[in-house]
Amino acid sequence: MKKTTLIGLLVLGSACANADVTRHPLPNNSTFPIAQAVEVTADTTLVYHSGTLPSPANPDAEQGSREYWGDTEAQANSVFENMATSLEKLGLDFGDVIKMTVFLVGDPQLDGRMDFGGFMKAYSKHFGTEAQPNKPARSAIQIAALARPDVFVEVEVVLARP
Repeated sequence: MKKTTLIGLLVLGSACANADVTRHPLPNNSTFPIAQAVEVTADTTLVYHSGTLPSPANPDAEQGSREYWGDTEAQANSVFENMATSLEKLGLDFGDVIKMTVFLVGDPQLDGRMDFGGFMKAYSKHFGTEAQPNKPARSAIQIAALARPDVFVEVEVVLARP
């Protein structure tokens, strides 16, 4: 009896030593690439990654021009490239993202509305794919402006270290 209890505690202890992440899908078999909720165990190390901005799409273009920063899709692609580089230095990747907050500035060429479709084209290359199926809980918010003029996209994430 004591031996069985000890073995059970050892197995339970080893299972608790690893971070456990449960991703709850959206209802109604939705294929939209976010999770309704993400749950982590108490022993999980959470990493709060600051907001990431894009690099100029065309650094040779006139600063402040649309060509310099690109549209929302180009900026979002750049944000995800910059974030991937930063996460790699931390020993993490997009599969470890559990929560994402997206800040989108309205595009003047869209009458001041955020280009959610352009953002989703970039986002969908990295989340909910066959190569990287993990989906974070996510919010996308339109804001008036970011600290850097003419930038339409900033993304911050919370990650669970495996």
